[in-house]
Amino acid sequence: MISSYRDLHVWQRAMELAEATYKLANELPPYETYRLGQQLRRSAVSVVSNIAEGHGRAHRGDYLHHLSISRGSLAELQTQLELASRLHASSVEQALSLADEVGRMLTTLMKRLRPSP
Repeated sequence: MISSYRDLHVWQRAMELAEATYKLANELPPYETYRLGQQLRRSAVSVVSNIAEGHGRAHRGDYLHHLSISRGSLAELQTQLELASRLHASSVEQALSLADEVGRMLTTLMKRLRPSP
């Protein structure tokens, strides 16, 4: 039974993604701390935060809207992870794998929340 956003598997995996992203951002060279590192952190936090905020809204449409924002932030994060992989980081694969999984989970949740025709 889902009584809190913390019970959502997608939120749990998105939290793991945020943790992995923070660890990865800490591995970047110092000159990237306030560039790519900050963007990585911001995007990861947006993914998980919008899942939680949407769940806390009173209307299904608001929930779907926040899940859509989360999915957009996830695409942004995946792009930044890819850039980090190409430029610097060697441990991006775990975060990219988690990002793919969270994306699939968000899509499934959104489909389930949409009214059937």
